[in-house]
Amino acid sequence: MPTVAFHTLGCKVNHYETEGIWRMFMDNGYERVDFDHDSDVYVINTCTVTNTGDKKSRQIIRRAIRKNPEAIVCVTGCYAQTSPGEIMEIPGVDVVVGTQDRKNMIKYIEEHKETREPINGVTNIMKNRVFEEMDVPEFTDRTRASLKIQEGCNNFCTFCIIPWSRGLLRSRDPESVIKQAQNLVDAGYKEIVLTGIHTAGYGEDRKDYNFAMLLKDLETKVEGLKRIRISSIEASQITDEVIEVLDQSEKIVRHLHIPLQSGSDTVLARMRRKYSSDFYKEKVMKIRKALPGLAITSDVIVGFPGETDEEFQETYAFIKEIGYSELHVFPFSRRTGTPAARMDNQVEEDVKNERVHKLIELSDQLAKEYASEYEDEVLEVIPEERVHDENNPEMLVGYTDNYLKVRFEGTHDMIGKLVRVKINQSGYPYNEGTFVRVLEDVPTVAGK
Repeated sequence: MPTVAFHTLGCKVNHYETEGIWRMFMDNGYERVDFDHDSDVYVINTCTVTNTGDKKSRQIIRRAIRKNPEAIVCVTGCYAQTSPGEIMEIPGVDVVVGTQDRKNMIKYIEEHKETREPINGVTNIMKNRVFEEMDVPEFTDRTRASLKIQEGCNNFCTFCIIPWSRGLLRSRDPESVIKQAQNLVDAGYKEIVLTGIHTAGYGEDRKDYNFAMLLKDLETKVEGLKRIRISSIEASQITDEVIEVLDQSEKIVRHLHIPLQSGSDTVLARMRRKYSSDFYKEKVMKIRKALPGLAITSDVIVGFPGETDEEFQETYAFIKEIGYSELHVFPFSRRTGTPAARMDNQVEEDVKNERVHKLIELSDQLAKEYASEYEDEVLEVIPEERVHDENNPEMLVGYTDNYLKVRFEGTHDMIGKLVRVKINQSGYPYNEGTFVRVLEDVPTVAGK
């Protein structure tokens, strides 16, 4: 039986797609082995969101070639899409496929076995208007299932290369989304995370169907689903219709990731983001009415070209005012090929690092404040794994619907189930809790 090994760099979408690619190999009689093992085929799913992503991708490709020079090395993903020529120049790379036409991967591998010639299967992504179906009936990680609902992005923010690596926005067929969601629930998953490159932009390329309708259909048509999590939603996508669905839903969890990037209007304009800080704040206030106790997490970029101390202070004050439950803070990284990389007034590295530290400290403080509101409350948790704790081998860790990470004592068979846990001591990154009871197949109401 031929073997295949995978290495995935980058985001959740890449991890989802690696699972989809593995399904294709499995259906073609392959056995999966660890990337550190000898394998007949190595598949590297690359990332290009930063220049470092490119560099890491090249290092992993070379590692596979060194591991087994006889193996077929196949490179896919975002870096493969934007720079196939660069990858083809690495001696030992056999097949390059970008972020589309992955169904051809095995055909290319067979072809390469015949000809021993390298194959570049990358085509122009900007011409593609169709979502590429890749079914993932189950995941190697058994507790939370991702469900990819769309691909691509039309925004062209000045710091971002993603539209060039993923193409323009295209939505998955709604019937196909519902069908896969049902399959995942039937396979034992209680929670589904809706994911994509610009997730809540779902339906913007359709005349008669949008994101709010998809949420409603998932809620009403998928039997046995307990939790729906939206991986990310832009402020501009929080329409009144979406807010109404959130308000009425019993399954959409009270946690939303709403990317901010900056709290300064002048920086937002240079980033070419589609909102002002006032617009963002107004959406957050509306959505908090619909989902009381909502946890809001966000992404922030500091040190964007030209960011002054005043602009940074605006961002700092805005974040404090919104009161996030956690932030992902990134120093601005000059991505070759983006307008921002060519802008004047690039910010010094040490200034960027200082600003990153200030925001991480603020994030920790906000996270503790948010968690403290839930001390002594009983919340619903899906345990994901055992914690490595010498003193207590029975410790489990999982997330509440509002994305608090909780450690508590429980048995191995609770993993992947919905259980009630009392928060004894809030904190960050962990909250300590006590197991109350398992909620198997009892209808539950998230956050109501």
